Amino acid sequence: QVQLVESGGGLVQPGGSLRLSCAASGFTFSIYAMNWYRQAPGKERELVASIGSISALTTYANSVRGRFTISRDNAKNTVYLQMNSLKPEDTAVYYCSAFRSGTRYWGQGTQVTVSS
Repeated sequence: QVQLVESGGGLVQPGGSLRLSCAASGFTFSIYAMNWYRQAPGKERELVASIGSISALTTYANSVRGRFTISRDNAKNTVYLQMNSLKPEDTAVYYCSAFRSGTRYWGQGTQVTVSS
């Protein structure tokens, strides 16, 4: 069955870095666009970063552009989110998602907490 398993979350001080990973299985990873979303307490889920399938074009939310980098390794069926210069407002549950032709899959999420 389809699985998206996030890892790499945790507690980090402001200004620190984390690298999230999302391991995919059960579908043809390479032909799906991959996204990272996040949801903070009391807020709606928001799109943070996206990466295309073959072209690997990337897009970012204004709030993270220049600090976060999304990448993918199709040989490992994994998508990454490198997060630098983290701020308290980046605190949220981060979800990876796969999308193609109206079909979307979600992971279970990983908590990122930025606090001193």
